[in-house]
Amino acid sequence: MPTRTRRPRSAARRALTSAPSIALTEFAQRRERVLRQLARAGNAVALVLAGEVGGSLDHSFRANADFRYLTGIDDEPGAILLLDPAHPIRARREQLYLRPLNPEVERWDGLREMVGQSLRRKYGVETIFRTGALGRFLLESARRSKRLACLHALASHNAPVSPDLAILRESAARIPGATVIDLSSVLPSLRAVKSADEIRCIEEAGRITGIGFAAAREACRPGANEFDVQEAIEHAYRTNGSRALAFRTIAGSGLNGTVLHYHANDRPLKAGDLMVIDSGAAFGGYASDVTRTLPVSGRFSARQRLVYDTVLQAQAAAIRACRPGVRMSAVDEAARKVITRAGFGDFFPHGIGHHLGLEVHDADPASPLEPGMVVTIEPGIYIEGESIGVRIEDDVLITRGAARVLTAHIPK
Repeated sequence: MPTRTRRPRSAARRALTSAPSIALTEFAQRRERVLRQLARAGNAVALVLAGEVGGSLDHSFRANADFRYLTGIDDEPGAILLLDPAHPIRARREQLYLRPLNPEVERWDGLREMVGQSLRRKYGVETIFRTGALGRFLLESARRSKRLACLHALASHNAPVSPDLAILRESAARIPGATVIDLSSVLPSLRAVKSADEIRCIEEAGRITGIGFAAAREACRPGANEFDVQEAIEHAYRTNGSRALAFRTIAGSGLNGTVLHYHANDRPLKAGDLMVIDSGAAFGGYASDVTRTLPVSGRFSARQRLVYDTVLQAQAAAIRACRPGVRMSAVDEAARKVITRAGFGDFFPHGIGHHLGLEVHDADPASPLEPGMVVTIEPGIYIEGESIGVRIEDDVLITRGAARVLTAHIPK
């Protein structure tokens, strides 16, 4: 009998089968860490909300990053996680609430599962209810604990209160002796230090981003449009394993390159201009964030080269400063000294970078750097009067020794 010839898998197929991901056991461990923090705070009860705004034909739903961090669920608008560390039934110390089934709506928007063993296995949570039952069980937990913890980020005085705090305040008002405490620093502290699998997801996002920037370099030439460069980089993301952008691509040439968050991306590229491209693919829910500055003609002028080399040296100084125990303010100062010494201090208007993870501007614990944190390092100089904008940005992993640049493979 003739043997069947096995065709080799494509590179994209191989990448797909070996792609990094976050296991259900890791989400369970994250919830357990939060439960321990709540127990230390007097067995406080907490809520984490996915968000109430559903998807539409214009855009898809994206759950709150804290909710995704603790559950891995990104397709359940209105979902709520209740954490009760002292519940007498162990399986109810974490309770997941999903909005009720609505067959008529789901006929349009997608079918959803009944609550049962299959759904419990899918989400790795033993106790799942519909949101209609939240009032009853939250009252039971809050009445027993008398301590309710706000986990979501706090809001300024002119913004709506966080969604968990709004519910907890209403609950506390109905329970004599109940108090609401601030534990909003818990999740930023946990989210800032990445696990090995989280780092692999960020690295994969960076790998795909590198393919996109290679396509952008090919598209960046006199006579092309800024949008041509944007389309080239984003098409490369989509065809190499990324389902989404980490953020809106910035592709600004000439004077537009001096606008920090320029998004029009609709100007013809001219010989002699610089082009600032700030973009990143997302993978597995995790972001990459990279900026490169390219000479449209392929060569820098002497003035452009001076500015570019200054930014490059400032970035190198900042990356050297990225060590455990150092604050981002000190990293910023390392870059700012280089730029100021070169005479461009007035043209560096923003900070040196930010944490990176589930969000491109990820949860920031406002504490010194630790091994496992991932930050962006992105000094820049923007001289409007000369239409010169230069920014160079990489994603940097803090280790016990020297920092590791996760996007070093992208030429600069």
